[in-house]
Amino acid sequence: MVEIKNLCKNFGDKKAVIDVSFNIEEGEIVGFLGPNGAGKSTALNILTGFLSATSGSARIDGIDILENPLEAKKKIGFLPEQPPLYPEMTVKEYLNFCFSLKNCTLPRKQHVREICEVVKIVDVYGRMIKNLSKGYRQRVGIAQSLIGNPEVLIFDEPTVGLDPKQIIEIRNLIRHLGKNHTVILSTHILPEVQSVCDRIVVINKGRIVANERTENLINAVEGTKRLVAKIVGPEDSVLNLLRSTPGVKYAEKLGRRDTDSVSYLIESEERVDVRKPIFYALSKATYPLIGLEGDEINLEDIFIRLVDPDKKDKTEKRRRQTPPASRGSAEKG
Repeated sequence: MVEIKNLCKNFGDKKAVIDVSFNIEEGEIVGFLGPNGAGKSTALNILTGFLSATSGSARIDGIDILENPLEAKKKIGFLPEQPPLYPEMTVKEYLNFCFSLKNCTLPRKQHVREICEVVKIVDVYGRMIKNLSKGYRQRVGIAQSLIGNPEVLIFDEPTVGLDPKQIIEIRNLIRHLGKNHTVILSTHILPEVQSVCDRIVVINKGRIVANERTENLINAVEGTKRLVAKIVGPEDSVLNLLRSTPGVKYAEKLGRRDTDSVSYLIESEERVDVRKPIFYALSKATYPLIGLEGDEINLEDIFIRLVDPDKKDKTEKRRRQTPPASRGSAEKG
């Protein structure tokens, strides 16, 4: 549905986008990530026809956005970070204005009504946009992107400035829209990508550094498998046993007690599964293993490794110093 091939964009001597290529299949929800200045917005502006490329191509359903912009843009619904709203208009006036602006040929009244029902703005249809909450204004912005029933929807930071309840509602709406549309979601909110997107494309310094299914993104970076084990036995002896187990790279006591057991953080050598060796070693030493769970790196850590490898060691140190029980809340803050 979306094909970007060898895309380059220069601003004078500045190379904003460098040989970027990726495809998005019909019906996919893809997260497009990158730090500030990475080239993310430039790539999206080329894809939506706001900028021309220095070289390369961007196609929507086989139509080149630069060679045939009108036909390509009919297939795109775009919500920029700042929704293009007219505060002095009512929602009804604004959506009908967008309908005319896009030269939409669908039955006007029925089409606009269906969109309002999908994005749940029927109850504010007659109200002025300036009097709506941030969440409702965002919904109106999404509604205008749906006019004409475009195959591809591009959302740039759709939940910025929303409260937690509104964020959940917009995420659910994006998931719902993904059932009938191809969606590109540009955002800095990593949990949002993890909960909504099927695939993640990461751009940094103008180049694609990762393009993976969300659940497989961990394979895009070098890393170790982390385990948290609850073990009953003399703490020093258990720790020495863990450190001497083949395949174990690092082990330390976390200091958390659960009745008579102690929790230990274990890191394996790269691509090594140490669960069975640990089980057999503890069994031979008669130290009961009463709990074992994965503690893999999260999306935030992966993102940092991809866009700033120099911070990898700091990330590792932070994770080791943060007990898993409190890590979840720390990462959400």
